[in-house]
Amino acid sequence: MDVTPPPGHRLDGYAARTATAAGTADPLRATLIWLSTANDPGVLWLTLDAIAVGAELTAELSAAAGRAAGIPAAHVVVSASHTHSGPSGWTGQIHPVIPAEREADLYEPLISAVANAVLDREAVVASWRSVEVTGVGTNRHRADGPHDNTAGVLALHSPAGSLRAVLLDFACHPTTYGPENLLYSADWPGAARAALGPAVVGYLQGAAGDVSPRFTRQGRGAAEITRLGELLASRVREALAGPGLELPQVAPTIRRTTVRLPVRSLPATEDAAAIVRASERAIHGGVEDPSARIAQTRLDGARGQARMAAVELPVELELPVSVVTLGDVCWVNLPVELFALHGAVLQERSSYPITRVVGYTDGYFGYVVDPAAAEAGVYEALITYFDQPTTDQLLTETATFVNS
Repeated sequence: MDVTPPPGHRLDGYAARTATAAGTADPLRATLIWLSTANDPGVLWLTLDAIAVGAELTAELSAAAGRAAGIPAAHVVVSASHTHSGPSGWTGQIHPVIPAEREADLYEPLISAVANAVLDREAVVASWRSVEVTGVGTNRHRADGPHDNTAGVLALHSPAGSLRAVLLDFACHPTTYGPENLLYSADWPGAARAALGPAVVGYLQGAAGDVSPRFTRQGRGAAEITRLGELLASRVREALAGPGLELPQVAPTIRRTTVRLPVRSLPATEDAAAIVRASERAIHGGVEDPSARIAQTRLDGARGQARMAAVELPVELELPVSVVTLGDVCWVNLPVELFALHGAVLQERSSYPITRVVGYTDGYFGYVVDPAAAEAGVYEALITYFDQPTTDQLLTETATFVNS
């Protein structure tokens, strides 16, 4: 469904962006893919072109989708694509770095559209493929850094063989458009969806906390969005042209738990301010030079950390975690921006032959960074809620739950 808001509302994703949306470059969509049997509600995936889905919006959309399908809300998984060209008013403030408010005239029409969605049930055959994709994204701190460059493809074909729907997961920030952009856009995931049509395509964002097109993009406009989206779609089409792994014709299952994590100790206000001043001195070069962009993001992180140090944060946070399984395939859903290294750890610790790690799902609690990022003091490490022992706790408890 096209759920693009009218212009005049604040866009989310960049602290440097100050003006409101002036129009639409390409539509923002809410996509529903419901896989069930006559006797089992299965799982309904709701994917949204948004920076994040906070806890409140997740609850509202889960209830709305559940009403549309006639199933319990607990069987609905809500995931954001993490586009940086969507409205902030759907979810409101996701982090002290970028203040925002929920806007009823934005989220109420979105929830209504989902609640009134017409879901046509039809028989499908489920199969699985994965394919390597190069050239869309890399580790954004160093081009040779950790990055899962595989796309996971759940394909749903009609019994006659026509492609009806695709649930696609891939890990890379949708940040082709920069802070200067004032147009709503799904960024390259939207272009990939369009290229894979007319099938319904739901997009799940992977462990993309430190992955982006920073080293691969050749521009920041609509043409580059199309190029990156087509690149991903072409690899998916190649995978779909060949045989896939046939999955059991049963409803997928979903299990849920929560993980309680302590919030890290932040620097004193004066120390946080000193880090900001040091980051300001490190700025150099043009904004499209990758090293200069890294320096700018570190400054953004230092300023964000200073804002965090100036407000009262909770002592701990409760993170919802869910696991969806279908045969040998397992999707681990987390409400964070997980670094690529941690995604690989969860895959390694999983007992399932195929494990896909999905972030930005059923809530939002910011970045979870790896030890190298914490030591280097990069942007994500400066604004994370969690320290390394807490990160280890999240990975351990999640892996234990996956295998339980």
